[in-house]
Amino acid sequence: MNLKKYFVNISLSILICQVAFAQEKRLEKADENFDRYAFVDAREIYLDVAKGGYASADLYKKLGDSYYFNAELEESAKWYEELVGNYETEIDPEYLFRYSQSLKSVKRYKEADQVMEKFNTLTGNDQRAEYFVSTRDYLRFIEMQSGRYTLRRLYINSRFSDYAPSFNNQGQMIFASSRGGGNSMIKTLHEWNEMPFLDLYTSDIIGKRNALTEPKKLKGKINTKFHESSSTFSKDGQTVYFTRNNFTKKKLGSDTNGTILLKLYRATLDGEKWTNIEELPFNSEEYSVAHPALSADGTKLYFASDMPDSRGLSDLYVVDVNDDGTFGYPKNLGDRINTEGRETFPYVSDSGRLYFASDGHVGLGGLDIFVAVPDFMGFSQPFNVGKPVNSSEDDFSFVLNEDTKIGFFASNRSGGKGNDDIYSFKQTDDLITTCGQYVEGTVTDAYTREMLPGTEVVLLDSNNQELGRTTTDTKGKYKFPVSCETTYIVRGSKENYSPTEAPLQTNTALEYTHQLPLQLGTGGLQSGEVKPGDDLAKVLNLQIIYFDLDKSFIRSDAEIELQKIIATLKQNPGLKIDIRSHTDSRAPDDYNMYLSERRAQSTIKYIVEKGGIDRSRLSGRGYGETALVNNCTNDANCSEEEYQLNRRSEFIIIK
Repeated sequence: MNLKKYFVNISLSILICQVAFAQEKRLEKADENFDRYAFVDAREIYLDVAKGGYASADLYKKLGDSYYFNAELEESAKWYEELVGNYETEIDPEYLFRYSQSLKSVKRYKEADQVMEKFNTLTGNDQRAEYFVSTRDYLRFIEMQSGRYTLRRLYINSRFSDYAPSFNNQGQMIFASSRGGGNSMIKTLHEWNEMPFLDLYTSDIIGKRNALTEPKKLKGKINTKFHESSSTFSKDGQTVYFTRNNFTKKKLGSDTNGTILLKLYRATLDGEKWTNIEELPFNSEEYSVAHPALSADGTKLYFASDMPDSRGLSDLYVVDVNDDGTFGYPKNLGDRINTEGRETFPYVSDSGRLYFASDGHVGLGGLDIFVAVPDFMGFSQPFNVGKPVNSSEDDFSFVLNEDTKIGFFASNRSGGKGNDDIYSFKQTDDLITTCGQYVEGTVTDAYTREMLPGTEVVLLDSNNQELGRTTTDTKGKYKFPVSCETTYIVRGSKENYSPTEAPLQTNTALEYTHQLPLQLGTGGLQSGEVKPGDDLAKVLNLQIIYFDLDKSFIRSDAEIELQKIIATLKQNPGLKIDIRSHTDSRAPDDYNMYLSERRAQSTIKYIVEKGGIDRSRLSGRGYGETALVNNCTNDANCSEEEYQLNRRSEFIIIK
């Protein structure tokens, strides 16, 4: 045995183990910092370890996250690129979303969209993916929306973080700033981003250009040695709601993991000082409640929270403010507003418009500012307010005086003085806040393709309630206003043609085109024209209702034909039909009987639920492969087209 070589190998093994053990200990320390949101401290260790040649999915995740959650998306893009490039099959799809957002920050929009395509494929029902799919032309829309504001930099910004502007009734802007921590003797650094803790400041607004005086700390007992930020004031200026770390009665609280969360507080004005500070009752030790916004009449308080029923990192909520100062129960603003991402910093204008920041709705990168207008469902689908307010970085905490069209917002875009800066703006034009604006359609003869002027067209909601009625012009065209994310039915009727209905599903496009082909026939069923045993599909000259192989769901082409059945049933209240569903010969006989029964029941369910037809007027059953229309039996070798002829439904008149 070569003892010298043996001892060298042993020594190297021990050294390698010691180095690996040391790296593991350093990573454990970094993970501890990361878990308590001390991202900057954790990042330094992760970077050092990565430079030493160590690589893992977990390391790249945490490096990317340490930049992402500090809004340094240009840096997070580099590490997420390593993560996705080397470990895509091992990671949660959420990292694809973060990677896409980070790519947008460096304006790599084509690549960002490709990543979102993968995200959509993997998640399926994620609302952020659905918004992306329904608004693939989002850059075009944002360009159309852009140019409606002129921006101005403010000298009051510091080299620290300045954001969350708000108005009071005394001609002042209140905002949050960490400038007071410039002297290390005054305040400690916040571990999340190593910035000093925030206080609330006030500055007088002077003149039409929104010039601001030298900021001063808000007087009274609001500011503490911990974070205070994002405020909103009552109309009389006597009450303020604000965000603060969990610091009540001079005691600092934390959740079960030791994390200090955010809470909402209320204070009243006594002379020139804020006093009577109280914690709001719907706060919690286990989740954050932050960023308040009062409605114009003071009866509703909006805020952001990650409470248990939130679907994302933070959702927007509203709570009633009662006359006696008590509160109702917080309600989530729902899926139109909230996504699986971040919705935060709400602001409600005097007209009731909801402005907020989000990275879950489709935007330019990071947080973008969106607006939703009040409607019968609460708020409309949100609209991106466009450039130059929105950028590829984080843009948030938007406020607007609708009388003067002057407002403020914050951004961490390049060119500012500090981490976050406040910008002044003037709105010069109205935003586009109507979804689609209209649907424009054409009615044609189904066979000749000729335009059909003078056709009556009715717009119905999903419950078949009439919303509008018009007649096509000389070119066979019609037009209706529509709303976002809404299901409609468009019905056309003309003498000598069968009534036709076609579904319309809107998303967030600016406009829609719709085609409505009418087939020659009779609008109603007159006595003597039909008799029991006739197939209504043949009477109305319908296309055959086909099904996909081994499926029972109603296809989109079948919906159009079923709407004609529904229209006929409505026009003939005494009509009853028997729905007979069939399969092809493939698969065992007993399974085909089961499948055809599913198809019959699926068809009946569609007519009842979508058409509002009484269930007693419908019967039906499955016939399996017992009534083939061709010779495609069990032993036959037929084409797919021949097999499909047998996957059908019939509508036999029984009364």
